[in-house]
Amino acid sequence: MGKARKDSRGRALRKGEVQRASDGRYMFTYTDPLCRRKFIYANTLAELREKERKLFKDQLDGLNLYAAGKSTVNDAFDRYISTKYNLRETTKSNYTYIYDHFVRDTFGRKKLADIKYSDVLQFYLHLIQTEGLAVSTLDSVHGLLHPTFDMAVRDDIIRKNPSDGVMKELKKDEGKNKGVRHALSVEQQRAFMDFIANHPVYFHWWPLFTVLLGTGCRIGEALGLRWEDLDFNLRIISVNHSVVYYPVGKDRKTVMRISKPKTEAGIRSIPMLDMVYDAFMMEKEAQKENGGNISEIDGMTDFVFCNRFGMVPNPQSVNNAIKRIAHSYNKEEALKAEKDKREPILLPDFSCHHLRHTFCTRLCENETNLKVIQSIMGHRNIETTMDVYAEATDRKKKETFENLSKLDIF
Repeated sequence: MGKARKDSRGRALRKGEVQRASDGRYMFTYTDPLCRRKFIYANTLAELREKERKLFKDQLDGLNLYAAGKSTVNDAFDRYISTKYNLRETTKSNYTYIYDHFVRDTFGRKKLADIKYSDVLQFYLHLIQTEGLAVSTLDSVHGLLHPTFDMAVRDDIIRKNPSDGVMKELKKDEGKNKGVRHALSVEQQRAFMDFIANHPVYFHWWPLFTVLLGTGCRIGEALGLRWEDLDFNLRIISVNHSVVYYPVGKDRKTVMRISKPKTEAGIRSIPMLDMVYDAFMMEKEAQKENGGNISEIDGMTDFVFCNRFGMVPNPQSVNNAIKRIAHSYNKEEALKAEKDKREPILLPDFSCHHLRHTFCTRLCENETNLKVIQSIMGHRNIETTMDVYAEATDRKKKETFENLSKLDIF
């Protein structure tokens, strides 16, 4: 057996207890239900152990409340998320953020045992109608509450999961592709890129947006590309990691990290189109003039894209740029259309992910092999690919019938 640790007065210290050499204060280290390392401090050993006793009692009371069905939805969620030991740090942080932002201070305060199906339905309707949540965001909220209630059912705290069937009820009248990010039309896509290419302020965004529209990469995958990931001889782009930004700590400070792609299917090779090749060459020339990318993230360097400070851009700054560009374009286009007496080609409110969806749509319009499309896009489920394919082919079918109506075939 190892030698027992003692304090300065010769008293044996228990597991987790430490007396600091710097000031003689006592400290107890423990892990909370969210697997976060916490500390308790005291001036005396007796005071520390009283705090330990109170901590253990509080934890036991929390367990007893849960077992007695008196805990809140918040208590149940915290218990659920603490069991997800194999989650990536980024995923766990995002889950916690979503829950804290939409649930914790409202619905989360309700007693777990009192929640009924109609309570969940009303809460979801409130999020959609009052808070303006998109169905896709509500899916993320439901993806946290449903397994939380499931765990409570398995623990015999509640008899039935009150969230069963709620999302089906909300979606039943919304149509098959409701909530899907819609692609830009070919005219909108060309207008967006032509405006950037010829604009004196926004032209430096052309390489990045060309790569996004010409590869279907997620924004984190595109920003994470390094020059060594590009094979210019074989014209192949290797997607094997992603740059992620996520909040950590109590102050929710955002940090930049390298992560694997969203799913294992995300590790893939993408053919490099000629226009994409030109975009990379343009970016390389620009970096030769401006000093290149100086970022180092988790040991990785030599990233393809950088901002004016020589750092990897924040995805939010790219989305903000899209909004500024679209606003400027729409303003100019409306004036030109009025002058030319024609209907303007206006850009909708869209984000980086819409550019990924746009690429996928163009791919579906020109390729019938769903497995090839799935592989290029890095979709984990073929259903995701099929949804985009169905939307793309529906549009093509409509165009075909519109053209047919102009023919004199009767």
